[in-house]
Order: sequence, then C-alpha cells, then structure tokens
Amino acid sequence: MSGNSSIVNSVLDQLSASGHKKVVYCNDPDTGLKAIIAIHDTTLGPALGGTRMWSYATEAEALEDVLRLSSAMTYKAAITGLNLGGGKAVIIGDSRKGKSEAMMRSYGRFIKNLNGEFITAEDVGTTTKDMEYIRMETSHVTGVPESLGGAGNPAPTTAKGVFLGIKACVKEVFGTDMLAGRSVVVQGIGNVGEHLVALLRAENVEVYISDINEERLQHVARTYKAKPISADKIFGLDADIYAPCALGATVNDKTINKMKFAIIAGSANNQLADENVHGQLLLEKGILFAPDYLINAGGLISCYSELTGFGKKRTMQLTENIYNATRDVIKMSKTDNIPTIWAANRIAEKRIIDIKKIKSSF
Repeated sequence: MSGNSSIVNSVLDQLSASGHKKVVYCNDPDTGLKAIIAIHDTTLGPALGGTRMWSYATEAEALEDVLRLSSAMTYKAAITGLNLGGGKAVIIGDSRKGKSEAMMRSYGRFIKNLNGEFITAEDVGTTTKDMEYIRMETSHVTGVPESLGGAGNPAPTTAKGVFLGIKACVKEVFGTDMLAGRSVVVQGIGNVGEHLVALLRAENVEVYISDINEERLQHVARTYKAKPISADKIFGLDADIYAPCALGATVNDKTINKMKFAIIAGSANNQLADENVHGQLLLEKGILFAPDYLINAGGLISCYSELTGFGKKRTMQLTENIYNATRDVIKMSKTDNIPTIWAANRIAEKRIIDIKKIKSSF
C-alpha cells in the first residue's frame, strides 16, 4: 500500500507544480481503454484539447506528456482571444491496432461524466471517425466530420495560421511580408505540413521538405515542385526560415549551434527543448522565433468555431488575428529585450489574470 500512496503523492505534487486543476484516469478493462485526461485551467471557459493515442513506455511518461500539452492549450486559447481553458487527453496504446468503436465510446462516456468541463478533438493517433464514435456518447467533442455538422479536419486552418505567423516574422526581419523569393525548410509534411507547403509554393517560395516517410516526401515534392532533403541536412541549410511541423524539441543546443536561419516558425508543439534556455539562446543569436502555440492555434480556432456555431468566414477572421498577435509578441520581445516565448507567455497570463478578476467580482 505504501508504494501506491507514494505514486499518488507524486502525481498530486506534479499537479501542484504545474498548476493543474484536475487529472482523470480512465480505465476500462472490457475495451482495453487506459487514458489520462488533464484539465489545466478553466478560467476562460471549458478546457478544450485533443486526444492523442500513443504507445507510451510508462504511465509516468504519459502523465508528463498530458500535463505539458494541456498547459500549452491554456496559453494557446488565452493568447488567441478564445473563451476556452486548456486540457488534453492521452490514450495509452498503439493507434494502428489497439483501437475499436467500443474503446472510443467507452472513452466518450468518461468525457460525458465531466459534464462539459473537458471537450476533446482529434490529435496524433486519432481521427474524425474516432470523434464520431465519441459523439455517440457525449456532445463534448469537436472535429467531427462535416457530414455530421462538424467543422471537419482542422489541418487547413492550422496551416493558414502558421503561414500568417511566417508572414508576420518576415515583415519584422525583412521589412515586407512579401514571401516571393524567400526560402523555407518544412520539416514534416503530414496533414498540416503539406497544406503549408501548398500555401508557400502559391506565393513563389523556394520550399525544401523533409519527412521520415520517403514515399510521401517524393509525392509532395512532385505535387508542389518542392525540394526533398534528408533530415541530417536540415540544420546546415542556408535558408531564411525553418518550419518544424513534426515532433517537438528540434530546437536544442545541438541544432541552434548549426542554424543559419533568420526565422523559426512552424506548427509542431513544444519546439524549444527548454523554453528558458533555448528562447534566450535564439534571442542572443538573433534568430526570430514565432511561439508555436500561438501560430499553430488555427486547429483550436476551428474547434472553437464548431462549438459556437460560427461559419467558415468567422473561423478565417479569427485565424487572421494570428498575424497581429504575432506582431504584438515581437514588439514586446523587442521593447523588453526578452525571448518571444516569454513575451507570448506574459500576454496569455495577463488575459487569464484579467478575466479572473471579472469572474470573482460578482
């Protein structure tokens, strides 16, 4: 028993340290469901975040991931001006063979029991079909297919936000936001990455692409006349912009050392291996970093629009705000001589604190 109580203590200690409101463990032996839902902050509204399905090595690793991802969602919603809190969920397992309708519906029932405090959407390892199954048990889910009245795949909106974030940075560094003739390395050409390549090529940008899936790499290269490169060549490349659109932590001691880029702006979450250390290193090196949770917020905006019943036009208007929000972050970073990620955090935190005051006044 003492072993179990120390585990509980360490989980509660982690929650206190990260400022989380609630963590829910979901276990259903009948369907094989093992999931963790983390609710970080609900000051601005219900916690919205995707459900990721991943083969985590340990439950501790799954918990660490869901805590990190859910707190990022709080900041993402706050800085984008949405009335949403931050949450995230992870299902432990192999999404290619461990999923079933029964598992997803069982998970939907756990969400239903949270009475609207947590709303989910798709993420790595889950699909619009999974959201459809969850919807059979609860209304607290977004990203369902358009045929069911949902907003469908949020990837095009996410890519548009990243594209606008790139433009805002190019305006700062080169004095104009015209992209023609610039060069961009897009690492990871999944759903969002490919849409971003299409937007960049339409503006006559020279695009280099890298991906672990060789077949996909060649297909996207042919389709958009982009230049495929191997992963080990990325950080030595003399290009204007690096757009990480795959996994996080690709901006670290080793890679920053090699970089010749003027700008880093992509859709991947948690691009800086260490926010404090690498935010400062980029500032010192003169590389402009577009805070990832700000410019990749298009997907969240798409989900928010679905929840509130906004049409595509309003979704686009909200996404276009990413350009000005990025400019505001850059301005504060320059004025206060702090890394852009710190500036973004300050702006997000100020909004949460301000709204908290209103909510406690009556």
